[in-house]
Amino acid sequence: MTRAETTKFLSELLIADKFRGAGKHWASEVSIDPFTTKSKRVDFMLFYPADQISVSGIEKGIFNCYEIKSCKEDVYSGNGLNFLGEKNYIVTTMECYKDIMADLRDGTFVKYLKEHYPESSTYFGVMVAIPSNKKLEEEFENVTPLDAAAEWKLATPIACTIGPRKRSITELLFCMLRSGR
Repeated sequence: MTRAETTKFLSELLIADKFRGAGKHWASEVSIDPFTTKSKRVDFMLFYPADQISVSGIEKGIFNCYEIKSCKEDVYSGNGLNFLGEKNYIVTTMECYKDIMADLRDGTFVKYLKEHYPESSTYFGVMVAIPSNKKLEEEFENVTPLDAAAEWKLATPIACTIGPRKRSITELLFCMLRSGR
């Protein structure tokens, strides 16, 4: 698969696997600070309110940001790791995860993130595409090609803990609304 095909595959899998269901409000290609020199774009943003029947339930909602990365070069390309939510994820392939795993574990990636994306949160996790009938460990040992005829799901080898958000709920919801989906 090409990088563009892999990105499309991962995007469609993320939508199908994580954005379905009541109470999940999401948008893609969310622009933050557009028309400025600080413009950023988040591949996908999900807002998940605590409930939808009270003001406090909405205000207690959290934002999840997802950056789709098709390969290691994509991770370090400078084309966006804008982690602006309480929970943030890199969504990638098992091959890419294996390529960047050492950088994730030894802190090299966090150093890169702080240097190149100073506003981004260091609270992030990783999701990888795996066949629905395989366990994460099995897929790590024997990677299935993405173009194989299989049903896929997202697994989380590195879970994300909730971190602080620097932007207001109003600003982020407006940015999601402006993106048009």
